[in-house]
Amino acid sequence: MTASPDQRLPEAVLRPVRGHHAFEACVEQLGTAIRLGVYPLGSTLPSERELAARLAVSRATLREAMAALREAGLVETRRGRGGGTVVILKPRTPSARAAARISPERRRDWLDALEFRRVVEPGAAWLAANADLTGVRREELERAHADVVAARRPADHRQADSRFHLTIASLADSPRVIEAVTSVQATLHEMLLAIPVLGTNIGHSDRQHAALVRAVLAGEAARARAVMEEHCDDTAALLRGLLG
Repeated sequence: MTASPDQRLPEAVLRPVRGHHAFEACVEQLGTAIRLGVYPLGSTLPSERELAARLAVSRATLREAMAALREAGLVETRRGRGGGTVVILKPRTPSARAAARISPERRRDWLDALEFRRVVEPGAAWLAANADLTGVRREELERAHADVVAARRPADHRQADSRFHLTIASLADSPRVIEAVTSVQATLHEMLLAIPVLGTNIGHSDRQHAALVRAVLAGEAARARAVMEEHCDDTAALLRGLLG
């Protein structure tokens, strides 16, 4: 027998998306609703039109979010009579299967790292933009950013991304800030290994990286902080939706 969701729960859990990037917010809300059993195993999600209206997003954005959930093994789309998007909760990749087996304690540590990152990295960006950067330090930041843009393989991109964030932290010239950012980046790397590589999110991330570089080099500290906050929020939303 096919499971059916309690019709009141989606109304309570799924809300109109707010923020600059609806894709990550959609993944977070739908992934959380699935994991919490709002849509039980074997149940069919509402139609694309209904979900898009409930979340107040375009159908194109919703399709991108559903593709991410399929890649993560949370749902699958079945064709034909009686088809639709069905909750399966079957991680597809070895890393995702390993993530599904982590202990509750480890999962809490991962989610706590996202909160810690939200405090630390925007502050590091603010300090970097306020620093009196030499030509050499400015070139370091530009080179780190160029490495992210040039990376093609997922593993190379993740490493270049981490180096970019550590480079921003190093511009602050604070050993404690560098230590804190190193810690959260190490945990973030573990979390990113456990989700599929999603082109939409990488595109958002690349644009935020470019904005960060412009703000830091221009000495716009408030802008650098705000962009990093948005960047951390988007990544956290994606990870909470797929892993949390």
